[in-house]
Amino acid sequence: AFKHDEILIRHERIHLRQEVELLVVPFYVLYLANYLINRIRFKEHNKAYRQIIFEREAYANEAIPGYLQQRKFWAWIKS
Repeated sequence: AFKHDEILIRHERIHLRQEVELLVVPFYVLYLANYLINRIRFKEHNKAYRQIIFEREAYANEAIPGYLQQRKFWAWIKS
């Protein structure tokens, strides 16, 4: 359970960094817009959610302990 908690916390910290980079409100606007576009494109919630650009970065790097220390600015663009 502890390992899972660590990964979840790291995942959410990645989102916090993304929010700070985009000054919070634009993050949520882009997040929602990306989800809605994905929902139309993929037709199902889970696929649409996992393909949100911010989620792709968070899921791809949540298991890497030092990720935030070496993460580049706006890394979500390349995810």
